[in-house]
Formats: sequence, C-alpha cells, structure tokens
Amino acid sequence: MNAPFKASTAPTADAPLWDLSDLYASRTDPRIAADLERGRILVTELTGLQGQLIAVRADPVALGQTLDRVISLYEQATEALGGLGAYAFLAASTDRNDAAAQGFEANLREKTTAIVTPTVWVTLEINQLDEAELAAALKAVPAAARWTPWLRRVRAMKPHELSGELETFIAESMPIMAQWPRLFDETLAAMTVSVGKESLTLAETLNRLSDPKAARRKAAAEGLNAALAARTATLGLVINTVAADQALESKWRGFKRPADSRHLGNEVDGESVDAMAEAVAAAYPKLSHRYYALKAKALGKTTLDQWDRNAPIETTAPRGFDWAQGKALVLESFADLGPEFAERAQGFFDKPWIDGRARAGKQSGAYCHPVSANRHPYVFLNWMGERRDVLTLAHELGHAVHNTLAADQGTLLADTPLTLAETASIFAEGLTFDRLLATAPKAEQRGLLAGRIEDGLNTVVRQISFHRFETRFHDERLAGEVSVERIGEIWMEEMGAALGPAVTLNPGYEHWWAYVSHFVHAPFYVYAYAFGDLLVAALMETRARDPEAFTPLYRELLAGGGTRTYVEALAPFGLNPRDPAFWTIGCRRLERLIDQFETLV
Repeated sequence: MNAPFKASTAPTADAPLWDLSDLYASRTDPRIAADLERGRILVTELTGLQGQLIAVRADPVALGQTLDRVISLYEQATEALGGLGAYAFLAASTDRNDAAAQGFEANLREKTTAIVTPTVWVTLEINQLDEAELAAALKAVPAAARWTPWLRRVRAMKPHELSGELETFIAESMPIMAQWPRLFDETLAAMTVSVGKESLTLAETLNRLSDPKAARRKAAAEGLNAALAARTATLGLVINTVAADQALESKWRGFKRPADSRHLGNEVDGESVDAMAEAVAAAYPKLSHRYYALKAKALGKTTLDQWDRNAPIETTAPRGFDWAQGKALVLESFADLGPEFAERAQGFFDKPWIDGRARAGKQSGAYCHPVSANRHPYVFLNWMGERRDVLTLAHELGHAVHNTLAADQGTLLADTPLTLAETASIFAEGLTFDRLLATAPKAEQRGLLAGRIEDGLNTVVRQISFHRFETRFHDERLAGEVSVERIGEIWMEEMGAALGPAVTLNPGYEHWWAYVSHFVHAPFYVYAYAFGDLLVAALMETRARDPEAFTPLYRELLAGGGTRTYVEALAPFGLNPRDPAFWTIGCRRLERLIDQFETLV
C-alpha cells in the first residue's frame, strides 16, 4: 500500500527521514553476511547441546546450568539475526515499488529461516521435562530462574506441539507462506483509485474520506468501490489461503478454534475474548448507534452515508500541524506523565529513528518496529499535518518508549503479548488528545471531541466488528473456500450491526474488507486494539484519582515487558480483567464523551 504523496507542502516537507545505517548501510553492506555467519555459529553451538537437557534431568544443578546456557544462546541467536529481518522490512516498507527491495526482504527471510530452523528442538526438549524437574532446576540455579516467564509461555504450548519433523517442516515453510501477504501488499501497492480526474493511492483515497466536502468524500468512496471490486478475486484468494493454512495448522496442533493459537500467544483464554466482544457488541446501541445519529443531526442529515462516517463536524478547515508543532505537543503530553517518558521519546527525534515523510512508494499506515533489546526500535508513519497524525505520532512513540523501558529484561523477556502491547501506545494517544482538547480554541472543541469519540469507536467498536467478521469468515472457511460474494455478505452484516441504523452502507461497501491488512498479515490480531483501549480506559480512570501514585506503578508495568501476565500486571492498580465489569469501564468512559458531545449538538 503506497503512502499519499504531495510535493513539498508546509505541513509534510519537514517530517524526518530515518537513517538505517546503524543497522546496515545498504543491501550490499558486508555486515549482513557477517551477521548471517554469526547467527550460524551461535545456532551450531546451540544445536551441539541438543539432548543435554534430557541427559541431566535428574540433577537439578546440572539441569539449571544447562537450561541457562541453552536459553542464553537461543536469545543471542535471536538478537544476531533479528537486525537482519528488521533492516530488510524497514527498507522495503519505504519503497514498496522497488522490486529489488522486496526481493531482498524475501530472500533474507528465507536465509534466516534456514539458519534458525534447527533450533526447533529447544522448546520441544524443554517440554519433555516434568514440572517437578523444571521447578527443582530453577530453584537450584538462580541464573536459570530468571527465564521463568519465558518458560511459562513455552510450557503453555506443550499440549499443542508436534513432532520435531513436523515442527521443522512448519518452520521451513513459513517464508513460502509469507508470499501470500506479499502478494496482498503488492496488489494494493499497484492499485490506483480513479476519483474524478485524479488518480489516487489507497492511502490518499482513505484520507479523502475525511474531506470537509461531501462530494469529494463520495467520489473517493465510489472510486475505491470500483478499485477494490476489480481486485477481490485476487484478495479473496489470498485471505482464503491464509485462513486455510491457519486452520490446517490449528487442526494438527489440536486447537478447537482457528483463533485459539493467537489467544495462547496473548496469554488470554478465548472465553475472555468472547466476553469482551459480547460486552462491546451489547454496547453498540449506546455507543456507535447513538453517536452516528447525533452526528447525522449535527451535519443536518437524517442518516449518514458510509463515506460520512469520518467526515469533519465543522465546515471550516481543521487546524493543521507542522512537524515541529506535532513534536512539541507529543513531548509535552509525555511530560505530563513524567519527565523520563518525555526524555525517552525525545531521543527518537534527536536521532534519525523516525521516518515520517509521506512520499511515493512508501507503505501506508504507521508502526513502531522493534529490533532486539540491545538495539532501539524505529518509528514509521506518514505525516500529513492533521490532528490524526499528531495522535498517531504519540501512539507509535508510546510503543517506542515501552520498548526502551522493557529493554533491560533482554530480548526474550521484553517481548510483550498483545494483551499488553497496545497499552503504552493507546495511553500516550489519550494523554496527547487531552492536551489537544485543553489547548484548543473553544470553536474547535466540538470537532476535537467528535474526533476523539470517532477514534474510540474505530478502536473499540470497529475493531470488534472486524474480529466478529474475521471469526465468522474463518469458521465458514473450515467447510471450504468462501466466495468473495459471501465474504462481502458477512462484512456487511457485521458492519451494519456495528454502525447501526443511522449509517447507510452504500452499494460497493461490500468490497471494503479487502484492504484490511491485519486479516492477512496477522489473523485475529484486531481484538488487541479493543482490548488495549478498554484496558487503558481503566488505567486512565485510576490515574485520574491519584496521578503521582500512578506513574511509578505504570512505569513498572511497562518495564516488566512480558515477565508478567496481563492479570498480574494490572493487580497493583486494583484492576481485575477477569471480572466482566472490567470491560464496562472503557465503554462507560466513551459513553460519557458522547454525553458531552450531545450537549454541543
């Protein structure tokens, strides 16, 4: 997906470009071959220990020492090869039209997979140990005990592991299956959308849906209808294949439902996710249905067309932000939480670690990409000088600060499950919005409030509707390939339920599932956004009661990385996400914003 490109306009021209040379100078950098060789050496040394865990299982001290050595080498190999994959992806994402960059990324993925695949024995052998043997070893050797959180995740997978041969086959086939997401990306990157006399990229078209002029929004939506319709055969094949592959692996591993492997990785049970999704769906009438009816009234309409969903409330042009203004707002917001948070974020501006400038060929969207605990992450976004871009910058820098705080845990322990991964990002976004609203002229406050509500609806309601769509699609895929017509029907049913009677889903909208990259790149990821938003709402309510006491607890939560489950991490705040009432806190917070908006309509 290409990013919108505008020739040197004031809000965008000063956004930075990153410098990846602290990873590698170019695709021909000799350090690439050196790091591949270093990875091979580490994996060879690690593989030389195969069988040793079983051989010394009766001796707690020897087992503990061997465990520590095995896991330490595993982490070192992960770090040696992690920079290679990160560099290839980062470089490719800024120029999706460069076939050489895309080929380099694919080839390097195959090379690193070939090096890493022999390490599949590590988790298999660990899971052959009895609980009592493992507990005794961790007690006997403190150095091994520090790996307890990582071992918790490894042991959770024990009931679903396959033979060494099958695990090796799955690992070796991963680069091949990655070609389906690549096809998805390249199909959308090559897509242009005809809007009147203009030819727009996907990102430009989606941005046009927020245009103050209804005619321009409608033209963009209808152009996108046609562009996606022409490609649904290919994109439908991609999503069907990805779903079939996941279902096949899930069957072999003994998962009851296609999403269960994702839930296991997130350290959350499927019933809890279902409860959250049901709680949000039950709140649709109080949230999205009610808000869109109010928005229609504010715009002087009886109902909204689907392309009006993100239309600005005010007819005057919204305030724009240049890069310096956006940077200042975000850093001031981080400082509200504590000086350390602002200082860590400042480092990403001081160094060339952010790529913010929108340009031709650049992938759309935004992300914070980690490398390893001993190296900093990178922030990627497409700065267009709008309010949403300020909040996106805050969101991705929230991830970045989280990564730097957790780095002391080391690469394996810093890795955070999705249930906590969106916490810092959404929290940072909320802090920045609060500052935007507090500093905005009164004339802008209604529009800002509407924008904040819509962000909340897009993060909670829309993502849960995506999750419900995805769940239904995967369930039907179990019985055979699902036609694009049927995919469109499921999409329209779930979007209609989420948006409510005040929004008309116009003809052509049935194709819009086709550009949602998460369905292909990370099946069943989307609920993490709603999970994170509702979790952050509960944290912000806690902070409001005692900001000074909150900050050290919050820092500890982030610095813990993946060492604690989300239930354990939230306990110091007096929050219990296993209580169904927990999920209503965020819904009520969003409902109060809608109450406030209603007084301004």
